[in-house]
Amino acid sequence: MQVLQVQLEVGPDPAEVGRARRWARSRLAGSGIEEDEPLAETLVLLISELVTNAVVHTGCPAVLRMLFGGGGVRVEVADASDRPPRPRHAEGEDTNGRGLELVDGLADRWGWQREGTGKSIWCEVDRAPAVDAVAPVSPGRVWC
Repeated sequence: MQVLQVQLEVGPDPAEVGRARRWARSRLAGSGIEEDEPLAETLVLLISELVTNAVVHTGCPAVLRMLFGGGGVRVEVADASDRPPRPRHAEGEDTNGRGLELVDGLADRWGWQREGTGKSIWCEVDRAPAVDAVAPVSPGRVWC
């Protein structure tokens, strides 16, 4: 199995999140994942959440990595903070606290690990198998 890895250094500024999204879209397109595919939209949203968490909650530079291969995409965001991620639960009108819940709901897998003196938060999204043909309709069955 061949794996392609690309990475982007992200500064400790919330404005970097938009740059990370634009960069990710271009790399996804270069890997054969079209911008309007649901997979691309999901990955860009996951990247946005993980990069936002890194720059807002640590105040440190970060490195965004995407790894393509094995039937899916792995996203990693590494930063120099040794504080583990802390999932929170937002209530009602709260404007913060939903990021890791969103990652948990959208990714097929996610987690974190120590990396050097800091950490890396990662998530993986599997590529759905392509549908090659339309399933045959049973005789006498009416489809509405």
